[in-house]
Amino acid sequence: QVQLVESGGGLVQAGGSLRLSCAASGRTFSSYGVGWFRQASGKERECVAAITWSGGSTYYAGSVKGRFTISRDNAKNTVYLQMNSLKPEDTAVYYCAAGNMALSVSQSSYYYWGQGTQVTVSS
Repeated sequence: QVQLVESGGGLVQAGGSLRLSCAASGRTFSSYGVGWFRQASGKERECVAAITWSGGSTYYAGSVKGRFTISRDNAKNTVYLQMNSLKPEDTAVYYCAAGNMALSVSQSSYYYWGQGTQVTVSS
């Protein structure tokens, strides 16, 4: 069993930065792939970034590529999402999720989900 807790969300002006953290409990977390998803009001949830268990491979959605960076520290059981050059369209609830696969953008691949953290970018 893995429990995930996101933190680091908040209100930021356009052009600003935030770093989200996803802290996990469970000794097997280091063997899971992790994804960051977001869901804006009235829109479907989408994967913005994902990382393999080793951190050796990553995925970024086109809308965030070059601005967001996903990383992980397995010794701390934590995955991060560094978000730079934020735009109002990045406003959403951000979720981290973990699953027993290498890399996936599909929600159905992920077994465990956090409760989400709100990111609001003002113009």
